[in-house]
Amino acid sequence: MQTGGSSVQEKQKQPAAVLMLQGTASDVGKSVITTALCRIFKQDGFRPAPFKSQNMALNSYVTADGKEIGRAQGAQAEACGIEATTDMNPILIKPVRDMHSQIVVHGVPFAQMSASDYRQHFLPEARQTVMDALNRLRDAYDIVLMEGAGSPAEINLKDRDIVNMNLAGWADAPVILISDIDRGGVFASIVGTLELLEPHEAARVKGFIINKFRGDLSLLQPGLDWLEERTGIPVLGVLPYIRDIQIEAEDSVVLDSLRHGKSGQTELDIAVIRYPRISNFTDFDALLREPDVNVRYVTSPEELGRPDAVILPGTKDTIGDLIFLRESGLERAILNDVEQKAVQLVGICGGYQMLGRHLKDPFAVEANQIQEAEGIGLLPLSTTFLQHKQTVRASGKVQPLHPLRLSGMTNSEINTEQEAHTSTASVPVNGYEIHMGVTECHEPEQVTALFEIAHAGGEPFLEGWGTSDGSVWGTYLHGLFESDRFRRSWLNGLREAKGLAPLEETYSAHERKEMEFDRVADSLRSSLDMKRVYEIMGVMQRE
Repeated sequence: MQTGGSSVQEKQKQPAAVLMLQGTASDVGKSVITTALCRIFKQDGFRPAPFKSQNMALNSYVTADGKEIGRAQGAQAEACGIEATTDMNPILIKPVRDMHSQIVVHGVPFAQMSASDYRQHFLPEARQTVMDALNRLRDAYDIVLMEGAGSPAEINLKDRDIVNMNLAGWADAPVILISDIDRGGVFASIVGTLELLEPHEAARVKGFIINKFRGDLSLLQPGLDWLEERTGIPVLGVLPYIRDIQIEAEDSVVLDSLRHGKSGQTELDIAVIRYPRISNFTDFDALLREPDVNVRYVTSPEELGRPDAVILPGTKDTIGDLIFLRESGLERAILNDVEQKAVQLVGICGGYQMLGRHLKDPFAVEANQIQEAEGIGLLPLSTTFLQHKQTVRASGKVQPLHPLRLSGMTNSEINTEQEAHTSTASVPVNGYEIHMGVTECHEPEQVTALFEIAHAGGEPFLEGWGTSDGSVWGTYLHGLFESDRFRRSWLNGLREAKGLAPLEETYSAHERKEMEFDRVADSLRSSLDMKRVYEIMGVMQRE
């Protein structure tokens, strides 16, 4: 097993203080609360860093050195104001099909394993990998925020746990237990969790956080008093339900709330296909925040309707999810709209691969037992899945001969089609690539390249292909829509196709992200007893 990783410069000082955040269940808000605390500690003058020993997610993040970690830890590092490294998430589990996952160790694919093989053969050797990563962080930063996973009271998993109470013991970390009151049964969840912990584990729990509260706090107070008297552990805060949190999620369960998109009327309708193995769905968060755009995640032709654009997103199982498109009837519905020139079709990463003619998986990289399939066939491309994964950041610009339907000027300023095209050439783009497929274009004279990009330290090259009329295009670039000028230019092209006037740039994705970190931090600070949090960590709070 690989135990090295992206380490940071060692300092001659005492190891950082640690604080572990665990939950009574999955999706109780651990990641968002960890992110908010990262920003609070940064605001208070400390150098914090996030840590999650083992993360299961298809929504990943590429570090500066081209390694892959969980999206949440990447966002938490941004909230800390530091560069993310694989030490912050040394083990990433990416499900490829039921009961089988790709195991990524320090940002590099290590093996493909069944759940039983992972538990029996991998976990017994994982402690050293995890602790080496944590210790490097503790040598480099002031505070390390350790995030657990699921619940620490999962009896069937506890003996080989590397992400909850065993890890807290190895690191000698105090634990704050988080529960979600919006689900109901919050007191039963907290007390039941404590009852199922071993005495030495329960002794590590130094405080509770009750999350997502919507009511009158005075009505909850008797329950809080009872909880503290019953357990002898303080309630550190009751956090309000924060609507429309715009911090990147990594669990696709959040897409359930986006099935129908925004409430109210918008001018542009974009449908993102939600296949079973959708990955990196946060590619479209920047579109969600545009005032004139409704983004819907759809799973059937009935839900599809007649949008202005359809996006085929990334996937951990390109061939398997292509079969889903066919069997669900979505492929036929999308093709009908494309043939009628009624929609623009965009493919990102796995969706880009689907747009080609052929898909080959000779090494069973995607573990779907299908080695070859016909693509949708709208672009003259073929993709072969290899055993090496490409994970790299990329930057560049829209290339001058692009076929994209972009617009960056008001109608009154555009005199000719060529002038409109020229006005959007050289628009900057930034993003990252995560893929094991290599895509080849067989008839470049039939299509046009989209971008001129470069990987870190590399030479520029053309990337992505589209039809000459811009009705179908695809790219390997994740995060493309966080490029503000490109995003707005593309949306303005959709607007003009509907006879709507273009809009000026509406917001900065980077600035909005920073404001959101501050917003959730302010909300947490106003509801959480930070003095006691610092005392639990053994850190003197700064004025």
